[in-house]
Amino acid sequence: MSSNDKILVLHGPNLNLLGLREPQHYGNATLDSINQTLIELGKNHQVEVTTFQSNREYELIERIHAAYVEGIAYIVINPAAFTHTSVALRDALAGVKIPFVEVHLSNVHAREAFRHRSYFSDLATGVICGLGAQGYEFALTFAIKKLKTQ
Repeated sequence: MSSNDKILVLHGPNLNLLGLREPQHYGNATLDSINQTLIELGKNHQVEVTTFQSNREYELIERIHAAYVEGIAYIVINPAAFTHTSVALRDALAGVKIPFVEVHLSNVHAREAFRHRSYFSDLATGVICGLGAQGYEFALTFAIKKLKTQ
C-alpha cells in the first residue's frame, strides 16, 4: 500500500442514528455495519479506509483539513443535512482540493424540495443517491479505481 492509497469516508449529522432513524428513507443498516463493510472493501484492494462521523459542522471541517495534511487521496462524503446548508463545509472541500464523491442514502430528488439543492454536487467527482448503504460501496469502489489508475 502506498501513502497515496488512503480514502476518508465522512458521515454528517444524524447518521449515527442509522438503523433507528426513518428506515423507510435510510434503510436498516447501522453506521457501524456500513463502516465495517467499507473498511473491509478497502483492505481487499490494499487501500486504507478511515471513517469519521460528526453532528458538528466544525468537526467535519477540521477532519477535512486534517485529511489534507495526512495525504488522503480521496473522500467519500455523505454531508447529510449539511448538504443543503453548509457553505463552510463546501469551502473546506474546495480548499483542500481532495477529489470526493457525494453520497446520499435516500433519493433526495424524490423528497422535500429543500433537499433538491446541494452545495457540494458541482464540486464532486460524482454523486450517488437513493441506493441505500450500497451507495457508499459504489462510491468507494469508484474512488479505489481512480486511485489505482492514476
